[in-house]
Amino acid sequence: MVQEVSGTVAGDEGSSWPSLRPALAQSRKLRLFSVFILYVAQGVPIGLFWFAIPAWMAANGAGAADVAFVLGLTALPWSLKLVNGFIMDRYTFLAMGRRRIWLIGAQLVMIALLIGCALLSPGVEDILLLGGIGFAVNAATTFQDVAVDGLAVDIMEEEERARASGMMFGGQAIGMSISTALSGAAIAAYGPGAAYLLSALLIGVVTVLVLVSRERPGERLLPWSSGAATSANLAVQADRWWPILKHTFKSISRPVSLIYLPIIMLKGMQYGVMTGATPLIATGSAGWAEGHVTAITGMGQMIAGIAGMTIGGILGDKLGAKRTTILFFGCWLALNSTMFLAQPLWANGQFLTAYVIIWLALDTLVTVATLPIAMRLCNRTVAATQFTLYMALSNFGITIGASLLGLADRMGGIASLFGLLAAANVVAIIIMLVVRFPTRQIDHSTAEQLPHVDGLVPVLN
Repeated sequence: MVQEVSGTVAGDEGSSWPSLRPALAQSRKLRLFSVFILYVAQGVPIGLFWFAIPAWMAANGAGAADVAFVLGLTALPWSLKLVNGFIMDRYTFLAMGRRRIWLIGAQLVMIALLIGCALLSPGVEDILLLGGIGFAVNAATTFQDVAVDGLAVDIMEEEERARASGMMFGGQAIGMSISTALSGAAIAAYGPGAAYLLSALLIGVVTVLVLVSRERPGERLLPWSSGAATSANLAVQADRWWPILKHTFKSISRPVSLIYLPIIMLKGMQYGVMTGATPLIATGSAGWAEGHVTAITGMGQMIAGIAGMTIGGILGDKLGAKRTTILFFGCWLALNSTMFLAQPLWANGQFLTAYVIIWLALDTLVTVATLPIAMRLCNRTVAATQFTLYMALSNFGITIGASLLGLADRMGGIASLFGLLAAANVVAIIIMLVVRFPTRQIDHSTAEQLPHVDGLVPVLN
């Protein structure tokens, strides 16, 4: 439940409580580093369950339907995480900040589940168990993800959003890279159990860092420490369900928000198709071994992470979120069209390596470009819920993509999916060209009085 503090409420700018380091609200560098390292931790189970395990399955004889089934269950919690946002916006322990108690709890559960996975250690033939494990670990990861996203919306300054987006999803790609490469090597040498334990260790290191950081000065580091809730958090914390539901529905149902939803879903759908198609093409057409698939994927994720933190952040600052999004969807259109038309080249190792690196980089860059728009559309009172709804729709797109992969044989093969995605990219580019999305966070108290473009879309400059 919401933690009510009697007596003096801690100030937002200063504190008499001792601290080994400044609070996140006091340090831009610490804010950016914190969201970066938390997204690195988030990338660890994603790299394991979305890349290393499917590659291990494909290399050991699993077909497209089995890989798609496991990926579908793995993706499902990401589509359902709207529930997480509602819970986090309603219940928290404000003396430790709005999001920290959820961050710590989620990461501890992730660690415990990964250790349990190592003990169970299912084989390739245990499709249902593999899918269940993927679902459970990713369910815990979604709580961590929602908490980080809510934290970013709560504490980031407007001018930091583009750079923060690059740090967040660049960090996720780097975490995925480290996890994919190390998990692939561990599986090849010792089996999946070693990969589960290694992932638990990596997340544990980041959890220690969360334990020694405050959101705002004056808050508690741990439940039994000294500290109190800040006035900033008390002012926006909802203490009933109805205001959360009302503010969320009101914010998400604005025309500009509804028009943004297909963009979010397409981003996820491409990811769902690519994560399953990559090991199937690599092992089936190019004849790559499991270790080679994870090594190339890990290298691509590392490049994607660096690109997200540099190219993505810089272009977001220079061109703005809208133009940058159009640019990267144009690159996606070119890639999908090339894969659709150049199927004979799938067996070429150099061509396939370039494809893997490019799609991983583009996925991160599109995410970095679109994230500031989602943040600006959010009402701070229900930031975790509303932002989570956007991300849940993206992840629902991943589930759709994974499902399409399972139907690929009936649709004419994997190549047909690239043609479908190319057509969807054209639609996304048209939407981005026509609609004027906000360039600063919407003031939800006055948004109803804003003028409209063609009687539909709010103008926010």
